[in-house]
Amino acid sequence: MTVAKMTILIAPLFASLVAAITTLSPLPFSAVALAKDGSLEPARQKEILYLLRQDCGSCHGMTLKGGLGSSLLPEVLKDKPSAFLVETIREGRQGTAMPPWKQFLTQQETEWLVETLKTGVKE
Repeated sequence: MTVAKMTILIAPLFASLVAAITTLSPLPFSAVALAKDGSLEPARQKEILYLLRQDCGSCHGMTLKGGLGSSLLPEVLKDKPSAFLVETIREGRQGTAMPPWKQFLTQQETEWLVETLKTGVKE
């Protein structure tokens, strides 16, 4: 079976699963945790990076090189407007398997995530 056929079969199932999950209450750590200087607390950054690897990685690949979803590597994202990427993460992409994550990430956290993706995720 080709990747295209698998995508056609899996995308609606994954979208349904994500829709069911996102109807639940937001995760308990969804409140933004800010340091005194206004940046995200290191513990929250770690949680977001875990979400990136585990949840985003299920479609975009565990190494973020792509899979069902596109690559999230800096060389692929560098020319994409940050506002477009923030909107895509927060609102999802209708008609695709990309779900909205706004219940789980604040605007500031999403902006931090986009900047992190564009500059490269540190291990």
